[in-house]
Amino acid sequence: MTSPTDTARRDGFQTLLQQHRGIVAKVAGTYAWHPDDRDDLMQDIATQLWKAWPDYDPARPFATWMYRIALNVAISDVRSRTRGPSSEAWNEEHHDVADPHAHDHEGRQQVDLLYRFIHAQPPLDRALLLLYLDDRSHREMADVLGLSETNVATKISRLKQRLRNEL
Repeated sequence: MTSPTDTARRDGFQTLLQQHRGIVAKVAGTYAWHPDDRDDLMQDIATQLWKAWPDYDPARPFATWMYRIALNVAISDVRSRTRGPSSEAWNEEHHDVADPHAHDHEGRQQVDLLYRFIHAQPPLDRALLLLYLDDRSHREMADVLGLSETNVATKISRLKQRLRNEL
């Protein structure tokens, strides 16, 4: 029999998961390009979030906590599937992200180049780029990734320079 406390706990989790489901989709879409793999990764992330839910500290932002777990699951998944960069070539069919520049050929090329760049990065740098593109603060990125704010700023600066050099 389910107690009222268990029901409230489950309902609270489901509400927050629903409100922030975009985080799970972004992370899964960044680390798993095939739709089946993406669905599996999203399920794994949700499972890990539920397992960690009893340890969630409501004094901290839920989105930061969620990102941290989602990225850890995704990075672990990548590491378990392969050692080193993926040999899978970029294919725009893999990624179904809505693009406001869909009818702008030059804009579309820039978006494709950005995704290729992100896909070629090691898992931690992909996570950093994902958080940066999601307009997270250096402090929040540091909390999610377990780095210092200075380290985050340095890594972002280096990633921006590499991106400029490649593009």
